[in-house]
Amino acid sequence: MLPNPTLDQLQVFLTVAESGSFSAASRTLNRAQSVISYTIANLEAQLEVPLFERSGSRQPTLTDAGRAMLEDARRILADLGVMRARVKGLKAGVEAEVAVAISVMVPTNATVDVLREFRDRFPLVSLRLDTGELGTMMELVASGKSTIGIGGAVPNQDDSLVIERIGHSFMLPVASPAHPLARIGRPLTLADVREEVQLVVTDASGLTNGKDFNVLSYKIWHVSDIATKHQLMRGGLGWGGLPASLIVEDLQKGRLVPLALDAYDQSEYPIYAVHKLDNPPGPAAAWMIEAFSSRLSKCPNKADFKAVVEMFHPNEKQLAAE
Repeated sequence: MLPNPTLDQLQVFLTVAESGSFSAASRTLNRAQSVISYTIANLEAQLEVPLFERSGSRQPTLTDAGRAMLEDARRILADLGVMRARVKGLKAGVEAEVAVAISVMVPTNATVDVLREFRDRFPLVSLRLDTGELGTMMELVASGKSTIGIGGAVPNQDDSLVIERIGHSFMLPVASPAHPLARIGRPLTLADVREEVQLVVTDASGLTNGKDFNVLSYKIWHVSDIATKHQLMRGGLGWGGLPASLIVEDLQKGRLVPLALDAYDQSEYPIYAVHKLDNPPGPAAAWMIEAFSSRLSKCPNKADFKAVVEMFHPNEKQLAAE
């Protein structure tokens, strides 16, 4: 049978190695020195290797095997500490895991900031993160796959869900500077965009089937996600709307330009926190909702965003954010 050292033996071994002597370990652990020596001898007998070199020195010195075993002992005892801390958190009501679904409409910098602070505040809470377009966030929460959702596009009232508005975003119609629409040089009409390819994200959740969001062109390319739409638009393959928070740098560096298109609905897009009525968020998830709310409630409005864009496009008299 393989040796099966006890956690107590490993703790004694680690204490002797770190304190430098059997006598120091006995004081640290408040045990008789003979008990410390006996414990180490039993551990060496079980492992069938010497852990300390005792001859020729008044202080025990780790053998090569002892140095190798020391790292294993530290790791095992550290894992035990993590388990104890997790149990303490569970007894206090802190979740073992938070599953969150985040819409692509949520500004990326806000998501990164919240998750960084979440990691520091709840180091023992596991995180499962899903992102998606349109109704995907709602579907994940409604199905119970996600504990909470952060996003927009609430297509239908559902009495089984608790929905709280915590911020806003908005979509801007944009195109590559090389795109024909960007070269017209005046406010655009429906006639201008009808025959140009518009890139549109398809909702994989099915919750928004039959609903068109700002689809104005006769020529439509459907894509599965916002990231693909973003890259195709930067490549000049079509025009369409993108979350303002996603394209700030593109507008500043001229990779995309705003389109002055009054027919495109540019109203603010609300962002909600969502959870099931019968599954309220625990302390960690509730903290995450509050953290998102704190950041998203301070997001720039359309007028603020317009001012930022105009710094880099001073000749634009009519921007899509108007």
